[in-house]
Amino acid sequence: METYSFLPVIVGTNINAYNMAISFYDTYRIKPVIVGRATLPFTAYSSVTTIQEINPALHTPSVFVSYLQDIAAKYAKPKQKLLLIGTDDLYVEMIIAHQDELAKDFTFNYMSKDLMEQVYLKKNFYELCAKHGLDTPRTYYYDCKSSVPFTDEVMFPVIIKPSDGVQYYRNPFEGLQKIYKVESHEEINRIIEMVKQGGYKGDLIIQDYIPGDDTFMWDAVYYGDQHGRGQLISFAQVALQEHEMTAIGNYTALLTRYNEEMMQKLVTFCEEIGYKGFGNFDLKYDERDGKFKVFEVNIRQGRSSYYVDACGYPMASMFVDDLIHEKHKPLAYVTKPMLFTVVPKAVLKKYVQDPALKKEIKERLKAGEVVNPLFYKYDTNFKRKLYLAARQVNYMKKYRSSNWQGQ
Repeated sequence: METYSFLPVIVGTNINAYNMAISFYDTYRIKPVIVGRATLPFTAYSSVTTIQEINPALHTPSVFVSYLQDIAAKYAKPKQKLLLIGTDDLYVEMIIAHQDELAKDFTFNYMSKDLMEQVYLKKNFYELCAKHGLDTPRTYYYDCKSSVPFTDEVMFPVIIKPSDGVQYYRNPFEGLQKIYKVESHEEINRIIEMVKQGGYKGDLIIQDYIPGDDTFMWDAVYYGDQHGRGQLISFAQVALQEHEMTAIGNYTALLTRYNEEMMQKLVTFCEEIGYKGFGNFDLKYDERDGKFKVFEVNIRQGRSSYYVDACGYPMASMFVDDLIHEKHKPLAYVTKPMLFTVVPKAVLKKYVQDPALKKEIKERLKAGEVVNPLFYKYDTNFKRKLYLAARQVNYMKKYRSSNWQGQ
């Protein structure tokens, strides 16, 4: 087998892009090329992500492909593979949609376009879950191209969210939230009209509200190799999530767990549908029937997925072992105890209410079983230190002013 060197090309400039960058640097001492439409402090103020290529029109499909081809030409070397990794839904969607063109210059591991449409659109995803034995909340659908009010009989409260997140965020409007928790048909139809007026034309998900605070939320990270075989599965309990309404679902603190039955169910689901690459599952435990209900799978690693690195399974090595070295590895279960956090200790101590979790967090902190990727030890950029200090203070303010009571 020929040996290749490699250079990661990370598309995105957000916190997820930063986490992937430090995964590569920590594992291989390689600084990746960061490609984005705008600079963001996470990657702009970093000594690890110093190679940046910025194009304000990158979100346009035709520009996306041609610009990446230009990047490939710029960094091409004999026997060097360019590893292409997306870090937000839009970029991953475009990589998958244009993988035939991009495969001429880049190496990557993503599912087919047909499977993406089944997995990414929540309406299709819930049908897949039902077929393959994953539990989901009771769900209703509303087509935003319809002019008829929603009148189905539901049990309140319910959660409203878009089926197609990429299309939804392409049409920002005043009052936009990631999810809406509502208590009446009048509120449902008011939200529907507001979203329709904003320009969204896809399906809306109207879903049974599962009671419980942040600690009832769960996270799983999966990696399937280029042949669709499961390589990695984790399971973690959420201690805190973002409490701003535009950012609900972004986890700020997690504790790793081991639940072999649930982990294996997720692996089986992914292998049966032919899932490739990283997937990040969002779930919630429903104490009414004792089941974990799946909300969605993000078709990429998540912004909090770095905890698998801290547990000894670098995300970078998943790509490299699979795509560069073509290793055949058994499925790895993440079992190491670890606290992942991007918020200050004071926020954890004050806003995690569950006594058992508070005690465990204290133990993890004392044992040093904690990771905050934003404070990466090899990142020496001074502006970054100032930015992170201000960000920590801002987190204190955000949680103090929030009245969020759970998804």
